[in-house]
Amino acid sequence: MTRPELRVSTRRLSLNIAAVRDRIAPSELMMVLKDDAYGHGLTWAVEAGLAAGVGWFGAYDVRSGVRAREILGAHGRIFSWVTSVDHEIDEALRHDIDLGVGSTEYLSAIIDRAAAIGIRARIHLKIDTGLHRNGMLPEEWEQTIDDVRRAEEDGAVALVGIWSHLAEASDEEDDQARREFLHAVEVSGETGAIPDALHLTASAASWWRPELRGTVSRIGAFCYGIRSADGPDLEGIAPVAELSATVTAVHGDEVAVGIGSFDGIPSSLAASTVGTPAGGRSLLSVGETTSRVASWPGAAVGDSVWIFGAGDHGESSATTLAESIDTVGEEILTRLTARVRRVVVD
Repeated sequence: MTRPELRVSTRRLSLNIAAVRDRIAPSELMMVLKDDAYGHGLTWAVEAGLAAGVGWFGAYDVRSGVRAREILGAHGRIFSWVTSVDHEIDEALRHDIDLGVGSTEYLSAIIDRAAAIGIRARIHLKIDTGLHRNGMLPEEWEQTIDDVRRAEEDGAVALVGIWSHLAEASDEEDDQARREFLHAVEVSGETGAIPDALHLTASAASWWRPELRGTVSRIGAFCYGIRSADGPDLEGIAPVAELSATVTAVHGDEVAVGIGSFDGIPSSLAASTVGTPAGGRSLLSVGETTSRVASWPGAAVGDSVWIFGAGDHGESSATTLAESIDTVGEEILTRLTARVRRVVVD
């Protein structure tokens, strides 16, 4: 039986990357790769990003960073920001990966490992600007900078970046976060050079608020054509992936389609609109491996049905589907299982 396919378009990814880079210039794009490149496939995303001229990749965890480095070779910068254990720190240093540092304990661990294996660690120090998703508190920032400068003198680390996360709860909160961030940058300059990589924003804030961009902008979802939940469509941005499945049986006014919850499709998506050769039709139910879709004239076994995509067949986008069940577009993609075949097109 034909398996469902997630078809990813290299051409569309390249167009999205170009649109993002044009929008955020002169800030440099850091293309985020978390969750296997938002379910699209990390290897493909890194290769396509490199071909499109991306210079920074945000790998989240060290393991993904190492995979990215194996693809990139000597090209590109990789940033991994999840707190890691000693052997992962060693792997990051050996594979030339920048590390995000959000606690004094993690900073100490990196300094110790860098000294032990004789490789200077490139670090991006995180200031907590109000989201409280780790990061140095403002009251400990000055002392932390002093500790980093001593470690620089010892040859253990190089402070190459300062970063943070925005809550994006309101413009006022984000403005306050920006003030905290810029103060932290200013403090870093009192004892040494200000790092080149300054990054505060993710996709939405980078797109809509130029004043919040730093020298680097971390953007993931928009590169893959996933818009913000309840947000407007973005000029030049379109979904990179479409999920299709095959009609396995025709029963009067409905057809059976070879995809279901075992493939990662939430059963709560029943009643949403999917694409068919005759346009949009209702998804009647989602079973374990088979779903039911309202039929169309001439429906036949072997026809394709599109669960989500760019709308070329009447289907919804992944984000629109996600909104119908009160989640975000990336979850629809990242929950797809290994039963779904990934296919690269154009």
